[in-house]
Amino acid sequence: MVEAMLRGWQAQQAARGLREKTIGARERMVRRFLAFTNEVPWQWNPAHVDEWTLTLTAEHHLAPAAVRGYQTELRLFSEYLTDARYGWVAACEEAFGTFPVPICHEWNTIAHLNEYEGSPEARPFTREEVQRFLDYADDQVDRAARAKRKGALAAYRDATLFKVVYGWGLRRTETARLDLADWGRNPAAAEFGRFGMLHVRYGKAVRGQPPLRRNVASVMGWAVEAVADYVENIRPRFGAVDHPALWLIERGERISARSVDERFAAWRAAAGLPGELSVHCLRHSYVSHLIEDGADPLFVQLLSSPREGVHDVHHGPGRCGNLRAGGGYLRSSITQIPRRSDACAAGADARLVA
Repeated sequence: MVEAMLRGWQAQQAARGLREKTIGARERMVRRFLAFTNEVPWQWNPAHVDEWTLTLTAEHHLAPAAVRGYQTELRLFSEYLTDARYGWVAACEEAFGTFPVPICHEWNTIAHLNEYEGSPEARPFTREEVQRFLDYADDQVDRAARAKRKGALAAYRDATLFKVVYGWGLRRTETARLDLADWGRNPAAAEFGRFGMLHVRYGKAVRGQPPLRRNVASVMGWAVEAVADYVENIRPRFGAVDHPALWLIERGERISARSVDERFAAWRAAAGLPGELSVHCLRHSYVSHLIEDGADPLFVQLLSSPREGVHDVHHGPGRCGNLRAGGGYLRSSITQIPRRSDACAAGADARLVA
């Protein structure tokens, strides 16, 4: 009966368009709850949830948001079992003389009251920290090249990858899933060539929906130079010229999001940066530094949001406070990264249009 319940719940979630990865994770959570209670679902009661939540917080030290996520998944399974349209209540009563009841309610679950529930330690990079991190990344390329080590290509790839994360304000998975074909020209910024616009196809998805898409206009000339150099001079050395991925590994396959995390963590620690900084903090830094440099906050919101799109970037004389009519000007950054890149600088004459 329990296995039939789980198969039915899987089918219900698949009918809603949820991904197989999401469905599998939820099933594993329910099985862990089954093992914790040592009871079948038609014997569960709210006290089981109380004890389980206490274990998650007191023994496993999970964050409130993580605990609420588990509670939500358990509530969904409980609601599925008690929904008369699926017949599990009647089937259990006939077979066992008892039936499933709702076990999650407003008094034993964590309410979602704040829009942002991340750790207060999470923050954007300062400009000096961006400088230090990207300088360290470039140093690893130079060191590997001088030593004639095999990892020189991978170090160059990863150094450029993190510049793209910061230069276009991307998430980790969005970056790992980029293809060469995702770059395009922006007629309003012809100086950037084929790298004037980036089409992000694997943005953060709404539950049960495919990944959201957005176009991100190129605004940092140093980042454009870095990715252009990588595409023209470094990527071909990985072989697999017919592979669509922008970031390749030595075996000619696409890089994984996990390897991005691992490389970032290693370089962050070696550069002496705080442990609370993550890859995603580079995206926050992109937003913060653009606004600090004079970009209209509405423009930055459109640039980062998958629900809207920024169509072009105009460079040239003129001034207008209205974003739709031409936006403001971006001032040059106070932070300058030598050698390969000039980080944080969007150009003194970059006029942004949504």
